[in-house]
Amino acid sequence: MRTPAIVFTLRLVNLYLVTAAAVGPQFRRAPSRGANFLGPVSTVEVVNKVIAPDGFPRSTVLAGGTFPGPLIQAQKGDEFLLNVTNLLNDTSMDITTSIHWHGVFQHRSNWADGTAWITQCPVQPNGSFLHRFTVPDQAGTYWYHSHVAAQYCDGLRGPLVIYDPDDPLADLYDVDDELTVIVLSDWYHQPSPLLYNSPPFTPSSTLINGLGRYPGGPASPLAIVNVTQGQRYRFRIIGASCAAWFNFTIDGHNMTIIEADGNEVETGQRYSVVVTADQPVGNYWIRSVSNFPNQTFDGGLNSAILRYSGAPIKDPTTNPGPCVLPFDESALHPLQDSGVPGIPGPGNADLNINLITGLNAEGLFTVNGVPFVNPPLPVLLQILSGAQNASQLLPNGSVYELPLNKTIEISIPATDLTPGGAPGGPHPMHLHGHAFDVVRVAGNSTYNYINPVRRDTVSLGAQVQNDNVTIRFATNNPGPWYFHCHIDWHLYSGFAVVMAEAPSAAEVQESKATPEYWYQLCSSQGVGK
Repeated sequence: MRTPAIVFTLRLVNLYLVTAAAVGPQFRRAPSRGANFLGPVSTVEVVNKVIAPDGFPRSTVLAGGTFPGPLIQAQKGDEFLLNVTNLLNDTSMDITTSIHWHGVFQHRSNWADGTAWITQCPVQPNGSFLHRFTVPDQAGTYWYHSHVAAQYCDGLRGPLVIYDPDDPLADLYDVDDELTVIVLSDWYHQPSPLLYNSPPFTPSSTLINGLGRYPGGPASPLAIVNVTQGQRYRFRIIGASCAAWFNFTIDGHNMTIIEADGNEVETGQRYSVVVTADQPVGNYWIRSVSNFPNQTFDGGLNSAILRYSGAPIKDPTTNPGPCVLPFDESALHPLQDSGVPGIPGPGNADLNINLITGLNAEGLFTVNGVPFVNPPLPVLLQILSGAQNASQLLPNGSVYELPLNKTIEISIPATDLTPGGAPGGPHPMHLHGHAFDVVRVAGNSTYNYINPVRRDTVSLGAQVQNDNVTIRFATNNPGPWYFHCHIDWHLYSGFAVVMAEAPSAAEVQESKATPEYWYQLCSSQGVGK
């Protein structure tokens, strides 16, 4: 059985797709609760546990003792009270921790962003830290993960979905619940500290919703995604990867993109796609092959199963492809509030920054010649202690001061073919605290200042394409925000800078908002004394 398929690549996700409008009844959009779901007011216990998601047992670092971690569900406008409790004791891996809520803007709550050494000190064993923030204007697909070293490669990552009761695209799908969240991840059999200096950081396996198989391993269980014929499903697909990106397909089924990184688009790292269960009742392969060499689907590798209600309990016999439409990121446009801040045209922002990425003789990644190293105290604590400009903020050379209420344009040319450039791409760059307009996307030499895709993570592409990815945003969110490669091994090796947005305004804002226990998290470790 050979049927058309849609492909899209997830780390950043590049898609091959057909788009189509659809109308009809609406079902099951309200969040559900269960054994592995949390609400916006919850305790997230970080624990060590031996698991074997691909059949190979290893000690891990997990949220709630599962991989992926529990789905955190909320509604637009909710207040989050998430208490991160550190119960780690396995010293073969990092035993301090922090959790970052990836894609959440943290307006007026920079202190709760969860980024160790940028917005907080790490949480020590047997300690806890309460994150308190609101999402008045955000809805969509997000995730959470550790922001200490490469700890999330050991398992500390999970999905977070903020539902919109008034979703303007609700008539495009019937089902959007906890069972339509799909988490793609790479998996490693060794603990992260043993891999820090071992490029190319080849994963042992690909997991889909926490299950998979590795070459030469047992036929361990695969994830099952259940559907009913005739229903339209909003699949929220999260690329929760440390290094790999994935080509994602469902044999025989088209996908319509309606969201990228929490931003609804006209007909994403994170995407929502609508899939109609319009094929004969049966089993269909879900495929998620990574960019690493020697990949295969043989024996159920890189695979999960889409199973129709009434289908026999057996492996699919479907074949991949053909793919019908290559993904073009420049074809994605915001559904609402499109338009780029500031004066159109390259270099016409209030502040224009060019970031040149590289790799130095010590094997550390650099941005404008400087590798990022953790400062002796968090950048936010430095600001609250009186540091007001980049020359005063540590780490030296890695902090860029941004003025308040201005337009910022950042250009980052691909350098992977240049001697001393940044290898191992395409590099996915993530900016905390903002979604930005990608006015020049990878694979395209033209600029779009009218209705470019808006997201919080973007691929830098490749030098062979002469890529010079350019983003634009407005500084309306004071605080220090991490801007870094989301290949976690590269971040650990220095691929990052900090955008210190309006430090004086951040000091006033955060001094009023930051709770006393935030300061105690550092003072109890002797930091800032």
